[in-house]
Amino acid sequence: MKAKKVLIWTLRFILLFILYIPIWIIGSLAVGDLIPETASQPGLVSETSGMLILGLINTILIITLIITSKWHGWRLALFTGIAYYGSFTLLTQIETWYFLNEITMTPGLLPRLFIMGLPIALIYIPIAIMICGKWRKRDTDTDNIKLATPYKQLLLKFGAIAIIYLIIYWLAGYFVAWQNPELRAFYGSPGEITPFFTHTYNTFIVSPGLMILQLARGILFAVIVLPIILASKLKPWQTALLVASLFAIPHLVHINPNPLMPLASVRLSHMVETATSTFVFGLIIVWLLHRRHYSIKDLFGKS
Repeated sequence: MKAKKVLIWTLRFILLFILYIPIWIIGSLAVGDLIPETASQPGLVSETSGMLILGLINTILIITLIITSKWHGWRLALFTGIAYYGSFTLLTQIETWYFLNEITMTPGLLPRLFIMGLPIALIYIPIAIMICGKWRKRDTDTDNIKLATPYKQLLLKFGAIAIIYLIIYWLAGYFVAWQNPELRAFYGSPGEITPFFTHTYNTFIVSPGLMILQLARGILFAVIVLPIILASKLKPWQTALLVASLFAIPHLVHINPNPLMPLASVRLSHMVETATSTFVFGLIIVWLLHRRHYSIKDLFGKS
C-alpha cells in the first residue's frame, strides 16, 4: 500500500511539473514583445536549465502549500492563489515599478508584468489542487478555520510587522546589495559608498515615499499569508519554513539573464539580498501570527 501511494504521488508530481512549464510560458507571453532589447549578461545557469530548476522548485512549493492546508476546493484555490501571486508577482513587481521605471522599463511593460503571474494563480493552482485530490473535502475534514487572535492584537502585530520589514529590508539592502559598486552605479549612485547613517538620513529626506512603500509591503506580506498560516496542518516551525520559502523563492529568478537588470553582478547581489531577507521575514511573520499571545513574555515563550 505504501509503495502504491509513493507511485501515485510520484506520478502526480511528474504531471504537475510537466504542466507548470507551459502554463508559466503562457504568462511570459504577456511581456514577450515589450521586453527591452538590452543585451543581458549570462545568468548563473543557462536559460533552459534555469527554467527547469525554477519549475521544479515552484512545483514542490505549490504542492506543499496544497497538501499541508486544511482548506479544500475553491477556498484553497483562492487563498493559495492569492499567497502565490502576491509573493511572486504583486510584491516583487511593485519593486520593479519603483526602481526600474526610469532605468530599463519600457512603456506599457509594467501592467504586463502584473498579468504575467496570473496563469499560475488562476489556472495551474486549481489544476494542482484537483490532481492532489484536495478539491473535495472528506467527511473528517473541515474548512471552519477561525482567527484566534483578537483583532486589536492583530492590528498591533501588523504594525510591528511593517516596521520589522522596513528594518530588515533596509539593513539587507545596504549591507548586502548596496556594497556592490556596479549595483550602486546601475541605480545612479556611482563612486564611493556613503556611510550607513548618512545614506539612511539622505534617503528619508529625499525619498520618503520609499519608506512608506516598504511599510505597506510589509503589511501586504502578512495579509497574503495569514490564511496560509491559519490553515496550516504543520507545526509552527514547519509553517514558518514554508512561508519563508514562499517569500524567498521568487527571488531565485535572478539565476536567469534579465534585460531589465542586465548586469549579472547586480542580479546576484539582489538575489542574495532579497532571498535571505524575505526568508528571515517570513519566519518572523509566522512567529507573530501563528497564535494569540497573552503578553510580551508569552511572545517569547517565557510565560
